[in-house]
Amino acid sequence: MKDSQARLVQELVLYAASAALSSLVLFMGLRHLDPNRDASKKALAQKKEIAKRLGRPLIQTNQYEDIIACDVINPDHIEVEFDSIGGLENIKNALYELVILPLKRPELFSSGKLLTPQKGVLLYGPPGTGKTMLAKALAKESGAVFINVRMSNLMSKWFGDAQKLVTAVFTLAYKLQPAIIFIDEVDSFLGQRRTTDHEVLTNMKTEFMSLWDGFTTDQNARVMVLAATNRPSELDEAILRRFPQTFEIGRPDQSERSKILQVILKGEKIDEDIDYDNIARLCEGFTGSDIFELCKHAAYIPVREFLQAEKDGESHTGPRALKQSDLEKAMSTIGRKDKRSSSQSPPWAQPADSDDTQVQNAIFQISKIMSHIMNNQSEAHDP
Repeated sequence: MKDSQARLVQELVLYAASAALSSLVLFMGLRHLDPNRDASKKALAQKKEIAKRLGRPLIQTNQYEDIIACDVINPDHIEVEFDSIGGLENIKNALYELVILPLKRPELFSSGKLLTPQKGVLLYGPPGTGKTMLAKALAKESGAVFINVRMSNLMSKWFGDAQKLVTAVFTLAYKLQPAIIFIDEVDSFLGQRRTTDHEVLTNMKTEFMSLWDGFTTDQNARVMVLAATNRPSELDEAILRRFPQTFEIGRPDQSERSKILQVILKGEKIDEDIDYDNIARLCEGFTGSDIFELCKHAAYIPVREFLQAEKDGESHTGPRALKQSDLEKAMSTIGRKDKRSSSQSPPWAQPADSDDTQVQNAIFQISKIMSHIMNNQSEAHDP
């Protein structure tokens, strides 16, 4: 009797041990198969770094906020400042008053309804004019946590997860405030709602707009949505209404191109007699990105000459300084950019063709095809 009881106890202990071991193996296996495992580790490191910088305890987040936390950028790691952007002085001053001051000095905007912080700022204009650089500079100058929203991180194969990830963007920003939610190429995410849109995308847009309004009603919440686009006409009307402040970042004029050149060449090995105004005049129609590429092409010229001199057996301490002739030579190499006339509206501001125009074009094309067919038939019947 005692032996049977002892065997029973032994079997029960063995069964419990095997069950515990199986549960542990299953738990570890599922943990390794978790697709968000690496994202959770990265998010934890990000949160620790931000908590240390802000001097407050580590915030508690859910699994969806952990995924968004991977796109949180510490402003201390951003190297772009307002001084790094040539020109755009009026826009930088306006952004300082509308964006940076409410985030840095909230006590100045805590009374009344007229001085409440801006809930959204839209930067639009042609590519290469510095919209993304302005967004980075705003995060750097304000000291706000920068959440770079990416469409790929908001999509999920599980039903309902997309809306939860959109919610996590705002809840995480609220926990980390002051925060800037930045959406680059916002037209691809918050474009006009159409009947052909997928249900998930429509629900994401609706969730985003409802949360945006919900958080901005709190006057003490230092959370702002900053967006950039090349095509503001593609944005939904409800989204445009939520951007009370919009700034067109156009192509720089001659004085701004001269300042951009000085900013780009600052700290480089250059001759002191470079005429920035003359180079800026030759760069008519260039954007800031175009001017940067021009300087890169010019910087290779002294390096090529140095390497050629080494092949010829000449001894030099290093490549010579960049000259104005190098910039002019690079200009002739890459060619001039197409200059738009002042009377012509830019493509991002041009309205789409009306229905009448589209119908007329279709009728014209059909008539051309029919006349071509009739001509071929008449030629085939001629002897």
